[in-house]
Amino acid sequence: MTGVGTYIFNMSTQLRHLKPDYDYFYYSGYYSRKMKVSNEGNNLFFKAKEIVKKIPIISSLGHNAKNGLAHFQQEKYDLYFEPNHIPLDIKARRTVTTICDFSFIHNPEWHSRDKVEYFSSHFLKKIYKSDAIITISEYVQKEATEILKGYRGTIKSIPLGYDMALFNSQKEITSEYSFPERFILFVGSVEPRKNLKSLLEAYTRLPNNVKNDCKLLIAGFKGWKNNEIMDLLKKEKKHVEYLGYVGKQLLADLYKNALCFIYPSLYEGFGLPPLEAMACGCPVIVSNVASLPEVCGDAACYVDPHNVESISEGLYQLLIDESLRHSLVKKGLERAKRFSWEKTAKEHIKIFEEIHNR
Repeated sequence: MTGVGTYIFNMSTQLRHLKPDYDYFYYSGYYSRKMKVSNEGNNLFFKAKEIVKKIPIISSLGHNAKNGLAHFQQEKYDLYFEPNHIPLDIKARRTVTTICDFSFIHNPEWHSRDKVEYFSSHFLKKIYKSDAIITISEYVQKEATEILKGYRGTIKSIPLGYDMALFNSQKEITSEYSFPERFILFVGSVEPRKNLKSLLEAYTRLPNNVKNDCKLLIAGFKGWKNNEIMDLLKKEKKHVEYLGYVGKQLLADLYKNALCFIYPSLYEGFGLPPLEAMACGCPVIVSNVASLPEVCGDAACYVDPHNVESISEGLYQLLIDESLRHSLVKKGLERAKRFSWEKTAKEHIKIFEEIHNR
């Protein structure tokens, strides 16, 4: 349940809530069963897919295996919604695809080799079959317009949302985790794009009395290409604690307890963690690049992610300036009101119905 997974889960549940009269079919096996909203048990294609993907050689082929199985599909759906960049060969009257970001094109070195190879082979070949493309920010919409020059369909920007029942400043803290008295929080996968090396270097530059008073907590999935980061975490374990992937409730409680939240990412298509932090009443520091200024507006302290000194100065300023923290909390709570998964889903439905009725 990182960024794309959170988006898919919330769109699936919101669509069922807002449009219960539609018939839904899901290609995901594991989470479909967890959500209990799938009709796939009645469909021979899905039954075959679940059996075949358990064969080791097929399972290792990932997307290609699912794409091959799609050729055996008998139904022709009214609309196929692909929320993760590359549409499969699903038989449908209309296809809508979401592009979350273009990091696999701009910075392939940030990703695993198999992902880069798959996207390089299939993205540009498949994306043009979409009747409409959804992007999760205006920043990515602009990128899509520049990169997909031959595309003639609709490109629509729809911002993401957050779980308003969970991520809010009023809900009581229920986690049994023993929080440090004062701490800085980072949330995100441990991968090159998140810029954790620069964050750790920036944190180590803080005065010793500040580090002794305020630990750095890192919560997130242990991603890829992170050996150097993990080595640095071990060296700084006196002041830095890596929590690994945490559940939603603990995540919300971490946001509410943190003195501040920092997100010095090098590139984001949207940036869910800063939004969640603002909704929980936590002052945020984010990069001044990509979509992050679009999401956070005037409710964040901005730093240059390519400049360690800028990150360190931003951290120090927010830690020592209580009035600045209070100001950002107030602005962040107001800013977060602009976003919700229900709004996001309603905008998706508009696109689906517009494309379907063409």
